[in-house]
Amino acid sequence: MKASATGTWFQTPEAYEFFASMPELFKPFAIGICNLKFETINAQSTLRAVCVGYVTVEKSAFKQFLTRRAIIIGGPALADNCTEAEVTELMCAVRKELKGEAIYVETRNFNDYSKWKGAFAKAGFEYVPHLNFHVDTSSVEVVEANLGKSRKRDVRTTIREGVSVIEHPTDEQVCEYYKVLDNLYRTKVKTPLFPLSFFLALNRRKDGRLLLTEYKGKIIGGTVCVEQANKCVYEWFVCGEDGVYPHVYPSSYATYAGIKYAAEHGCARFDMMGAGKPDEAYGVRDFKARFGGVEVEHGRFLCVTKPVLYRIGVLGVKLLKKLK
Repeated sequence: MKASATGTWFQTPEAYEFFASMPELFKPFAIGICNLKFETINAQSTLRAVCVGYVTVEKSAFKQFLTRRAIIIGGPALADNCTEAEVTELMCAVRKELKGEAIYVETRNFNDYSKWKGAFAKAGFEYVPHLNFHVDTSSVEVVEANLGKSRKRDVRTTIREGVSVIEHPTDEQVCEYYKVLDNLYRTKVKTPLFPLSFFLALNRRKDGRLLLTEYKGKIIGGTVCVEQANKCVYEWFVCGEDGVYPHVYPSSYATYAGIKYAAEHGCARFDMMGAGKPDEAYGVRDFKARFGGVEVEHGRFLCVTKPVLYRIGVLGVKLLKKLK
């Protein structure tokens, strides 16, 4: 499935292995079909379509009951000539397998599934509009030509002030970075953040890419990515102590560093992994829009298995974001 146009790092054995290495956070699953037969995939399978994802795990049994969800990052990997019947069969199997495990199942699509939208609907998955940005990283020259003027200025002044990028951070530097990211999530994002152990584990992987920004010996930001060799770099998290130091823009510089890294290492695309709903104002989307990417709407597919608990969860998230 690596050759599939809808294949991403998140639908690979490497991603499954990563999720499985942290049972305290994830209960991973891999479901595939071969010749319209649902099966748990194995090394001998000739796959037509596959879903790799995880069900979230919480330490508290009560919190687990209220918040458990199944996430398929990137969307399923489908053979380019996959039929509607095959996609429907796959997603019906996913729904059946996970309906007792999760309140909802959600695919977060990074590629175009429009020709299979009807197949997802037949399987009980509703399409939900969601935006993203894809940045062309076919060469450094293309990256520089497409970069927005304000971002060029931010990068130039940040470099001038002496900020550097650390490509292979130590555990101690990752801990410093996590404090910055955790503060962002507690004060502004107000949604759950993976614990420090997640970032330390990703930093130790060959396909993990943590590019941290350092200023006067202090970590002030960075981007957390995974690399699918010769294809794409995915930006999972980014943050920085913006507005703290004059003429220093650590978030912008970190994302630029990730984009440039992709171009320098033979990855044709830098995927920003989401930019919010099209009908809602979203500051993160404004930030991501200035790096020369193309705005796409590949959306999400959502199947709610526990409607009452799902509505409670939606209200809870809205309430949490309103609280200061």
